Amino acid sequence: MAQIHVKLVKSLIGSKKDQIATAHALGLHKIGDVTVQPDNEQTKGKVAKIIHLIEVKNA
Repeated sequence: MAQIHVKLVKSLIGSKKDQIATAHALGLHKIGDVTVQPDNEQTKGKVAKIIHLIEVKNA
């Protein structure tokens, strides 16, 4: 299965509560945190919700 790397590049300060919860669900807590997630529909939905705060790379 394909994997994607998700990196938090902008602060969560000032973001809506649901966007902060989405970032935490992806394992992103501090700027610079990187996680490897499966490339599926659930992950794509989470990424779309906070795309302005993250960078996404294919693994």
